[in-house]
Amino acid sequence: MKQRVVVLGAGGFIGRRIVSALAACDWATPVAAGHSRPVGRPTGVETMMVDVTSAASLRPAFTGASAIVNCVAGNAATLVDGARVLFSVTASMQPPPRVVHLSTMSVYGSTTGLVDEAAALRGDLDVYSAAKTAAEQLSAGHPDVIHLRPGIVYGPESPLWSGLLGELLLARRLGDLGAAGAGVCNLVHVDDVAKAVLLTLRQSGIEGQAFNLSSPVAPTWNGYFQRYADALGAGPVRRISAARLAYELRLLGPLLKIIELIAGRAGVRTSPPIRPWLTALCRHDIRLNVARAERVLGLQWTPLDRGLRETAAWFHAARRR
Repeated sequence: MKQRVVVLGAGGFIGRRIVSALAACDWATPVAAGHSRPVGRPTGVETMMVDVTSAASLRPAFTGASAIVNCVAGNAATLVDGARVLFSVTASMQPPPRVVHLSTMSVYGSTTGLVDEAAALRGDLDVYSAAKTAAEQLSAGHPDVIHLRPGIVYGPESPLWSGLLGELLLARRLGDLGAAGAGVCNLVHVDDVAKAVLLTLRQSGIEGQAFNLSSPVAPTWNGYFQRYADALGAGPVRRISAARLAYELRLLGPLLKIIELIAGRAGVRTSPPIRPWLTALCRHDIRLNVARAERVLGLQWTPLDRGLRETAAWFHAARRR
């Protein structure tokens, strides 16, 4: 009998890939659950509209489920309240289902250097970092939960790390940032995240474990900008001076944000602003140790050049639409 696997946040970038991967296997029956009907779901996949912050909404959705995959996105309150309700509802189920919780490398906060899953969860980068840390901690006591901590999830349909950055690279507003871009870019292809989810659903003896997800040979942010620009046909990148970056953040960024908000209501595409959180991330010298995912799950990674070619093809096709 196939496993009934409920995917929360199924309408999001990562959620859609997980639902597709589950639908393509011969052992699972995915249920795409979210606050709206998922767009682009595989034909024949059951869908449910749920409020992840409501136990009354989640209980019927979880009926008969052997596993729950939590890849809910949203603001800090949604992330924390959703996790609280999720683990409250699943704790009352008999037997409790396996929960695969999509966390993030941001739970390590300001930690630097090579980081494995035993590192302290600081959650001290920003509100998002703190919320994702709190969400993980709310799972304490659940008998069967696995945390996946991906780095920078890129690939076709990635709104931030492939879409936003692609626009900035084409406009030549991003490039070689010098010392400001020397931090490690812990890239992981979205298909590798989906593969990790399927592997954790099938493997026994890993209850309570966490797994970092990232390419084992991660480039610097400068290196990522150069390689993605090359794939897009926008290379070589130019050097972005500290003065130019300061202008982007302090003067041009706020103006472009206002224009973006106004144009968005009219359905007009505009040049996106560069946000301060991006430049802070580009400086962060943290490298995820992914040996556990390779050893325990047997996870193999999408080669970066191939992943970037696929991503660039998607990006240009999306811009033509």
